[in-house]
Amino acid sequence: MKVILIGEDMETEITPIETPAEPQGLHSQIRNSSLFLLGRFASLAINLGAQVLMVRYLATSEYGAFAYGLAIVEFLKFVAALGLQEAISRFVPIYHENQEYEKLLGTIVLVTGSVATMGLFIIVAVRVWISHFSVHDALALHVLSILILLVPVDAADALLDGFLASFTSGARDIFVRKYLLGPGLKLGAVLLILRHGSVIFLAYGYVIASFLGVSIYCWMLKRLLENQQILVRLKLKKIELPAKEVLSFVVPGLTSLLATAAIPMLSIFLLGQMRTMTDVAYYRVVLPLAELNGVVMASFTLLYTPAAAKLLAAAHFSAINTLYWKTAAWMSVLSFPIFAVTFSFAKPLTVFMYGIRYQPSVSVLALLSLASYFNTSLGFNLQTLKVLGQLRFITLVSVLGVVIHIALNMLLIPHLGALGAAMATAAASIIYNSLLQLGLFLTSQLNPFDRRYLSIYLTVGLSALGLLVVQNFTSMNLYLALPLAAVVSLCVVAITKRKLRITETFPELLSLPFARQLLS
Repeated sequence: MKVILIGEDMETEITPIETPAEPQGLHSQIRNSSLFLLGRFASLAINLGAQVLMVRYLATSEYGAFAYGLAIVEFLKFVAALGLQEAISRFVPIYHENQEYEKLLGTIVLVTGSVATMGLFIIVAVRVWISHFSVHDALALHVLSILILLVPVDAADALLDGFLASFTSGARDIFVRKYLLGPGLKLGAVLLILRHGSVIFLAYGYVIASFLGVSIYCWMLKRLLENQQILVRLKLKKIELPAKEVLSFVVPGLTSLLATAAIPMLSIFLLGQMRTMTDVAYYRVVLPLAELNGVVMASFTLLYTPAAAKLLAAAHFSAINTLYWKTAAWMSVLSFPIFAVTFSFAKPLTVFMYGIRYQPSVSVLALLSLASYFNTSLGFNLQTLKVLGQLRFITLVSVLGVVIHIALNMLLIPHLGALGAAMATAAASIIYNSLLQLGLFLTSQLNPFDRRYLSIYLTVGLSALGLLVVQNFTSMNLYLALPLAAVVSLCVVAITKRKLRITETFPELLSLPFARQLLS
């Protein structure tokens, strides 16, 4: 039997091969994805430390102004990059492997020129026009006028990730630059304000730190190209711009990419429009803690997509379904300790990290954590739909999600401030992910939910609710909450071990003290 896979602009004939119901390499995929957590947690620890110092030192309105500027920069960075970072990872390895150096150099020139042009345009537009209409706070405008310089720099940083990954298998340079050096430079900028004490100085420090990081990245890439004898083969006299190939790959998914990037920024932008910088601070301060619920998912993404693509090429949908739901179950269990602390114990965590003046952020953290964990527990619905070629459905749902998000924000922010923004973001995110899950059921042979893993989700949900009830009745501090969350997390692992087949995936865990009694 032959299967015809139809994407947006392509039609491919594939002859399926026999594949077992349990995808080959699934344990290896989960195992290797788990190892990527080390680098991410190192980076998160440094960034979180920098944020805590910043929040503790700056006044609430000053931090709100800085957070407002960073939120706008984060979104405009995606606009400047135009989704080209994905095109780099797609085409540069192919051109390198086929020794098509004319196209390889053309891709570098095309991508670099596009990002530089768009970045400079954004800087000019924001400084001359947009900033005067975005918010009426003078300090926020001043900080934004400085931080906007980060747009082309951060966009270039994302592109360099793709370039460096295309020429190396060990990715040591990426690990050092992305997870250690970059966050370390920004931590240094935060430490300097302890002496100079100005949010304006901090903004300039962030720009300089990012520029230094990208400069080091460029040097790493140049050294790599020289070592692999690629640089000498790149000649400007022989250049071919693969504009058609790159644009045909980037444009269909650009709408969904920008829509996804816009959702976290919109609440902060609208808070700055309709409320004060203090409300922006109450919302933005806990956002990094809530996003910790997605760290495990981000680490698993790297290996899930190629694994699913291989199974799709074999037309083995039952194996894709097993890969999908087992990966989702693993992510739910691995993310549970973070969810327990950021959702069930949001109050003691917020007060401990940022002080009593940020107590209004407690409910904000709980709602944002719930939405983030809901996304993780449903698994890779967006990535799977991309693999299946359902780009039109993704675009439609993404635009609908943004419209719902804006409508809810406009309705709730004027009356509830930061809490209203959190309610709107959480509701829009849950609706968006539910629609993606529905899309999987309607457009493929995947199950909307695999009942084999129902016990895992019930265990996780009841455990989180139990901890929340304990917190509400006892008001325990973080020193007691963390050990309790750890004990409950171990209980969750013990209950779900058979479904997850933990000892088969990580057999070396049995050598740890008490692990055999817990996991066997």
